[in-house]
Amino acid sequence: MWAREFLGTSVLMFVEQFILYSIMGWLVESIYMSICNRKLTNRGFGVGPFCPIYGFGAVIGYLILNPLRNFPVALYIVASFSATVFEFIVAKLMKCYLGEVWWDYNEKPFNYQGVICLESTIAWGFYGIIIVYWLNDLTVRVLSMVPELIGKRVSVIILTLYMVDFIYHILGALDVNIRENLMEKKEDVMERYHSFRNRF
Repeated sequence: MWAREFLGTSVLMFVEQFILYSIMGWLVESIYMSICNRKLTNRGFGVGPFCPIYGFGAVIGYLILNPLRNFPVALYIVASFSATVFEFIVAKLMKCYLGEVWWDYNEKPFNYQGVICLESTIAWGFYGIIIVYWLNDLTVRVLSMVPELIGKRVSVIILTLYMVDFIYHILGALDVNIRENLMEKKEDVMERYHSFRNRF
C-alpha cells in the first residue's frame, strides 16, 4: 500500500506530507493567534499539535494547482477560489455537527457569515503559489531523506495518536452539541406551553 503511486507520488509521501503540513499549519496559526491574543493559544482541535485542515488543504491543493504551474495568474485565482470554498464547506460542516466554528472573521472587512473573508481569500492565493513553486518541492526533498521504514512507523504512530485524540474530543463536542440542542428544544416547548396556558 505504502509504495503504491498516484500521479507519480507514493502513498507514503502523501501521508508524510499531510502530517508535516498539519503540524506546520498548527504551528504557524498557533504562533499568530498567540501574538494576537497576547497569550499562548492552541489552534488545534485536540491536545496534539495537529491541524488536519492544513494537511488536506495543502496536499489536495497541490494536486489541483500543479497542472497550472506554467500559468501563475490562473494558479493564483484557482487557489484563492478553491481554498475559500473549502474553508466555507468545512465551516458549515463544523457548525452543523459540532455547533461551532473554530475561527471567526466577523471583525474582518468583507466577510461572509464570519467564516470566509476577502483577506483570507487573497492570502490563500499566495499560499497556493508558495506550495506549488517552493514548499512542495522542499517537503519532498526533506522527507525523501527519511528512511522508508522509519517514515512508515512514525506516520502510523502519529496518525494513531491523532485519531485517538480526535475521536475523544469529537465525541465530547458532539455530546455538548446534543445537550445544547435538547435544552433549546425543551425551552421552546416550555415557552409554547406557557403561551398556550396564558390564553385561557
